Amino acid sequence: MRLSFARAPLRLAWPLPALLTWAASWAIFIALRWQQAPLMTAVLLAATLSVTFSLWGSTPWRRIFIAWGFPLSLAASGLAGSVPAWAWLMPLVLLALVYPINTWRDAPLFPTPSGALDGLARLVPLRDGAHIVDAGCGLGNGLRELRREYPRARFSGLEWSWPLRVACAWRARFATVRRADIWAADWSGYDMVYLFQRPESMPDAAAKAQRELRAGAWLASLEFHVPELAAQEVLDCADGRRVWLYRAPFKRR
Repeated sequence: MRLSFARAPLRLAWPLPALLTWAASWAIFIALRWQQAPLMTAVLLAATLSVTFSLWGSTPWRRIFIAWGFPLSLAASGLAGSVPAWAWLMPLVLLALVYPINTWRDAPLFPTPSGALDGLARLVPLRDGAHIVDAGCGLGNGLRELRREYPRARFSGLEWSWPLRVACAWRARFATVRRADIWAADWSGYDMVYLFQRPESMPDAAAKAQRELRAGAWLASLEFHVPELAAQEVLDCADGRRVWLYRAPFKRR
């Protein structure tokens, strides 16, 4: 989990993000019950807080632990004996809304680290007004990093999860963010397609880029490369990652 104050990032060592989230959820639950709020209201609001904070988990399993810590501890505490059985499905419903099934087949939520794209504009200069898309924009971290490099570009974001799309649109108000399947959306109008996916999905991304990107357009992938293609440029990030840069028409190895 990363929290930012001004420009200085604060990294919380695991399992501190989970412990803080569980404590906050319990605080919300206890405060609402003390105010004599209905039990179901207290449970749902506390569970919503857990699921929301799970977005900042650094791995899929950590996001699950963060999201489910409060509901499971509540069940074990004996305080929720009067909660109907169906109510325990609500955290699962919230998780499904935030992380639809197809997003787990791709990359559930890999936020672009702060500063990861520093120097990208020097390697790949783009014209003013160039159209850049973050395919699978999540919470908007990638869009914000791209804007630092290309302040005069136009930005779009594609995100299947509607809660993430709403959050991204709020955090990256300079971009046009829409709910869309990145594999069904048309990439042909973009000058750069930015991805932070996973190794298993990179062959599909490369095949789609070869079909749809016009000559001169770029495919930029943080951390994961396409084994079948030769990268025109490679950006070495400060944290040891790499941004692999491919330009259409693509060259095979």
